[in-house]
Amino acid sequence: MPPKSQIDTFGVISLLGLALLLAFNQVVIKVTNNAFQPVFFAGMRSAGAVVCILLWMKWRGLKLTLPRAVVPSALMIGVVFSIEFIMLFTALDLTTVSRASVIFYSMPVWLALSAHFLIPGDRLTPRKSLGLVIAFAGVAWAILDRSDGGEASLLGDLCALGAAIGWAATALLVKATPLKTVRPEMQLFYQVAISALVLLAVAPLFGPLIRDPQPIHYAALAFQIVVVVTFGFIFWLWLMSIYPASGVASFSFLSPVLSVLMGWLLLGEQIGVSILGALTLVAVGIVLINRAPKT
Repeated sequence: MPPKSQIDTFGVISLLGLALLLAFNQVVIKVTNNAFQPVFFAGMRSAGAVVCILLWMKWRGLKLTLPRAVVPSALMIGVVFSIEFIMLFTALDLTTVSRASVIFYSMPVWLALSAHFLIPGDRLTPRKSLGLVIAFAGVAWAILDRSDGGEASLLGDLCALGAAIGWAATALLVKATPLKTVRPEMQLFYQVAISALVLLAVAPLFGPLIRDPQPIHYAALAFQIVVVVTFGFIFWLWLMSIYPASGVASFSFLSPVLSVLMGWLLLGEQIGVSILGALTLVAVGIVLINRAPKT
């Protein structure tokens, strides 16, 4: 499919489905952290995804060889990917799905700010700048207000913020470096291959690797490997290669909404005024940032 300047019907349906998958993914990570230490869990997920992606590429007849000019970018994105998921999995171990999701899915804010300087044709306008300020206020509200009680860790919230910035950096590397010349499967393979090595190497620094695994946790790990990382991330990278980066990112505002609802419905998390207020500000800000200009 050739690149497009606007998101069409197929893109809308695809991004809606992906938003639902990523929202549910937060609950799955939260639950599976009860069985495995978060960084070790993230490393196992990446290692399993390496096998799945290799099988997928072999079936598609794709080769793993990268042009020499792409290698530095591939190494860099693998390291950034590792840091992103150390932050995200740790955040979901320390704080609620609702809080982590509101902060983590502020990614389009950091992407829009960075793209202004790094991606030609993706400049901040007055409307985008207003959206950025509103969304930033929502993130600050979520982090600074501790009145909701429950499992609300400041360290966990800051880790979620770091993960959001890492996700934005990953998107920038895909769009603004020679990585944009290789297939999504290749991009993802080097992300998970490098991150598997990094995450498994540093996991012992974060405490005991095994907690209390049950059969449901192994099923959740398999779901993460096959559905979320292998197919979900390949699909997201493919959409990034077809549609404008800010347009793809704009649909991520649905994921925190769905994540908050799933955290309440599936995990019984409290949803207080601060979470709802922060969620509203972040969602409004992201819509303003990524709203298509009138023609």
